[in-house]
Amino acid sequence: MRLFKLLILFIGLNTTLLAQIPPHYYDNAVGKRGVAMQLALHNIIKGHTAISYSAVINAHQTTDAKPNGKVWDMYSDIPGGTPPYEFTFFTDKCGSYSNEGDCYNREHSFPQSWFNKNSPMKSDLFHVYPTDGKVNGMRSSYPYGEVSNPTKTTLNGSKLGPNSSPGYSGTVFEPIDAYKGDFARTYFYMAVRYYLEDAGWQNNAAVNGSQMKPWQLNLLYQWNLQDTVSQKEINRNDAVYSIQNNRNPFIDHPEWIDSIWFDNTSIKKLENFLEVSLYPNPANDVVTLNFSSFIQKEYQVKLYDISGRLLKTITNMESKTTLNIESLTKGMYIIKISSLDKTQNKTLKLIKE
Repeated sequence: MRLFKLLILFIGLNTTLLAQIPPHYYDNAVGKRGVAMQLALHNIIKGHTAISYSAVINAHQTTDAKPNGKVWDMYSDIPGGTPPYEFTFFTDKCGSYSNEGDCYNREHSFPQSWFNKNSPMKSDLFHVYPTDGKVNGMRSSYPYGEVSNPTKTTLNGSKLGPNSSPGYSGTVFEPIDAYKGDFARTYFYMAVRYYLEDAGWQNNAAVNGSQMKPWQLNLLYQWNLQDTVSQKEINRNDAVYSIQNNRNPFIDHPEWIDSIWFDNTSIKKLENFLEVSLYPNPANDVVTLNFSSFIQKEYQVKLYDISGRLLKTITNMESKTTLNIESLTKGMYIIKISSLDKTQNKTLKLIKE
């Protein structure tokens, strides 16, 4: 009997680690792919219960509280470590601020200028997070990206500066690794929730309406893979659902990102395609790409400098392709191999002996 009770307790404890997905919630999307799944998920999560913008601050006490009751600010938190500061709900709400740690406010991770500050997007809790006011202002409306040479670094290690990942060289904001997946899955939510409802939204460097441009899509897909769904996200998804009556499908089913944007049939072909070696590396005047599986019509190779500037595009490929790089100067370069909307980046060091 005691063993039975312990087993029941164990099962009870572990069920708290699972999302509370309503029965049959996603039935109309299961088994679909690509645009058909995107539309099916849109129809499931659209028309959510929109709260007022002023109510967002109150809602955050339910959706974004740390275990110690403080504000869960992803722009200042250091998981597993000691954050530089913490905020108390309502007491530390902005007014004015001059420095990090002064106060917190509402951060639109998908900037509200991109959708003209309209509702219901403005108060959609799935992309509006509580964050430090100073860092929120620093991030401004810049896209998310990766920064090798920051112009500004926050106290928890978030960075602002030129994007170092291929496809875009403008200014971006990079959160710390522990929260990159959170923001990535937020953007995939936006792309589904506001699919076909984004007329008049911006077409800018990162998005066209609610849909991510290729460089942003590929980067956030990698973030989704590197920083997997956490208990924090699961709890937040349930809490937002209790307020808005809709869910983020990609917290419940992150594999559906592949189903929509990287169809599984293509993934199977690309798993072999992406087994590519680069040699010699470091290189001098030439470098060879060796593909373990060759799909001639379905990929291209682009060469970028470390700042993200495109130097060369190669489309006539063979299973072993040699690139002449004798005209390039000594330094680090990025070779981007892409096919069927999936990419792999290889870093090349040019030594010029």
